[in-house]
Formats: sequence, C-alpha cells, structure tokens
Amino acid sequence: MKVFRFIWILMLPILAVAQENPAANDLIEKGNKLYEDGNYGEAEMTYREGQAQGADAFISGFNLGDALFKQERYEEAAAAFQSLPNLTDDKEKKASAFHNLGNSFLKAQKFQESVDAYKQSLRNNPKDLETKYNLAYAKRMLQEQQEQEQQNQDNQENQDKQDQKQDQQQQQDQNKEEKKDDEQKQDQQQQQQDQKQEEQNQEQQQPQENKISKEDAERMLDALNQEEKDIRDRLEQQKVRKGVKGTIEKDW
Repeated sequence: MKVFRFIWILMLPILAVAQENPAANDLIEKGNKLYEDGNYGEAEMTYREGQAQGADAFISGFNLGDALFKQERYEEAAAAFQSLPNLTDDKEKKASAFHNLGNSFLKAQKFQESVDAYKQSLRNNPKDLETKYNLAYAKRMLQEQQEQEQQNQDNQENQDKQDQKQDQQQQQDQNKEEKKDDEQKQDQQQQQQDQKQEEQNQEQQQPQENKISKEDAERMLDALNQEEKDIRDRLEQQKVRKGVKGTIEKDW
C-alpha cells in the first residue's frame, strides 16, 4: 500500500527583493528561521509583518500559507495560496502555488477543489510526478466521498420511506381507532335513543291501559247505583220485618 505524503515547498527569499527592500527581506528570513525551528505561529506573524512592510507578495504569501498549513488552519492556508498564481508569470511558481493549494484543500476534505488545483499545477508543470501522485490520491478520495454521499442519500431515502410508511400505518391505526370510537358513540347514542323511545312508548301506553270508555263508565255507574239500591231495599225489608208484631195465642 502506497502511503500518501504531501510534497511541500517553502519558497526562500530572492536576492532581488533584498536589494529593493532589505528590512522586509530580513523579516522573511526571520520568519523562515522560525518556521524551520517549528515556531509556526511566530513565523506566521513575522511573514505578516513582512507583507505589511512591502515584502514580495508572492514569496511572503507563499510562506505565510506554509505557516498556516503547519498550524492545521487549512482553509486559511488555501486562501493564502489561492491568490498567488495571479501574482507571477513564472510557470514553476504557479505550479508550486497550485500544488500547495491542492494540499490545503485535500486536508480540508474539499476533494473536488483539491483535484482542480492539482490539475492546474500540472498544466504549469506537466512533469511533476509528486503532483501527479497527489492528484491520483485526491481523485480516489473524491470518489470515496461521492460514494459515501450517495450511500448516505440512499440510506436517507430508505429511512424517509420507512418513516413515511410508519406514518401511514400510524395514521391508518389512528383512523381505525377513531372509527371504532365513533361506532361506539353511535351505538351508545342509539341505545339511549332506543331507551328513550321505549320510555315514551310506556308513557303513552300507560294512560291507554287506565282509560275507560264512556259506555263502560255509565255501565259501572249504573251497576253501582243498582248495587246501592239493592242494599237500601234489603235494609228497608229488614226494618219492616222487625216492626211486625204478631198475636201470641195461648194454648189453653
């Protein structure tokens, strides 16, 4: 298995810059020394000071990008390298800037941007084998990323389908439960109505059972009157029998 390694380039000061701006060049050299000693944060600040004092924009920007990369501030490093190719017509310098830009994007897991940067580097230096290797590695990482994204998308779609199916099932169950509740309520209402109707029917039937027709009432009244007359007649007869005095004959 081939182990990936970054091919990193540190641009050193150019003598012409020293002649034009010795103070700025001293800052670049100081920054390089700090960088080599592993003091990347201090090197960064020194490179920035050099930029502020008019150091060569390409060299100070390139070395600043190196210091940021070493501090694992990959997106900031990419921003530092991204503007450098427009500052020079030298193809080798352009290739170096694009190469390190590709490295920064790669570490930031921006694989498509990394592939594009390596391709630009090879356009300016087609024979750079290290850039070719890094490009191949970035393509493989991009493919794996795309496959993972596709798998995640498929998993999400499957999960969405399962969630939708579960929601539908829950909705169906809820509808069934609501329908059952409605049926129970309807049954209860019907029972109440039936009971109420039965009570009304009983109330209506009760007067009919106790109701007496006019003819029956007259007959009953006549019967009572007749019974009362019969009683009076019997009483009168009893009185008469009590009142009769017979003659007692003596048997002499």
